Amino acid sequence: MHLTLAFIVEALGGTLIGHPSIEIQGLAPLESAQIEHISFLSNPRYQAQLRSTRAACVIVSAAMQDAAPQGVALIVADNPYLYFARLTQLWRRHSGNAHAAGVHPSSVVDPTAVVDATASIGPLCVVERGARIGPGTVLKSRVTVGEDCVIGARCILHSGVVIGADGFGFAPDGERWEKIEQLGAVRIGDDVEIGANSCIDRGALQDTVIEDGVKLDNLIQIGHNVRVGRNTAMAGCAGVAGSASIGPNCTIGGGAVVLGHLTIGPGVNISAATVVTKSISKPGHYTGVFPLDDNASWERNAATLKQLHSLRDRIKELEKKT
Repeated sequence: MHLTLAFIVEALGGTLIGHPSIEIQGLAPLESAQIEHISFLSNPRYQAQLRSTRAACVIVSAAMQDAAPQGVALIVADNPYLYFARLTQLWRRHSGNAHAAGVHPSSVVDPTAVVDATASIGPLCVVERGARIGPGTVLKSRVTVGEDCVIGARCILHSGVVIGADGFGFAPDGERWEKIEQLGAVRIGDDVEIGANSCIDRGALQDTVIEDGVKLDNLIQIGHNVRVGRNTAMAGCAGVAGSASIGPNCTIGGGAVVLGHLTIGPGVNISAATVVTKSISKPGHYTGVFPLDDNASWERNAATLKQLHSLRDRIKELEKKT
């Protein structure tokens, strides 16, 4: 497959510096691109790679166009990374690898489920009773959508995703546990992408809600009755405990944890491996990670942390005496 630079610019915009008839046969990073490839530069730190690239064309910002070697065609765009993202979508559409609409013969769809005719249900998927799958949505292999759960339009659910398993709810009865039946469902909005082997639990009474535009990485756990606001993104292995509410336009780093019943406001960025133990209302970047160290030093520092409260009291007493 190949696309000309003229075709790319006509489809995606940008300013072409170079011959429009140049044919592109693939996309590649700057350092490994060859004469048949198109690449991009979004971070000025890598402009040395731009100077030595063998790519036929590079997507750059106006500030970086003078750093390109002679003979390399350029597409000048306001946001090269966003342009590249849209180029990957254009490439997929024209490569013949787009997901075909329909239900794979190995999948099981309950007769009461509603699957839009334009949706794509991959191999070994299960869509249970009363579930609804919206237009243009793609369920890759081994995705399970539980009963009465709703998936919006143009969503992508990667392999192994489970939507609507029971939330973790048990009432103590002496030395045993009594199951709390999870009577809610999961509602997922439009343009949501969920990474492989992630799980979103159904609500206990009300629904668990994932709003429009949310992006979840692989191996993410969303507990029952959680609400995730529109356009929020979470990296791999993040976990959100039951009944937490996360606002729109947040980011949550890999391995971070949000405890149950907390409220995270809009525009909050949580660093990787942070444990959020209290609600956050003010937008900003929050971090709670104990630094890595050799084990002996870490143990000494951890022991010191345990003494901080008493040390604080001693300092206060000394301040009173001075």
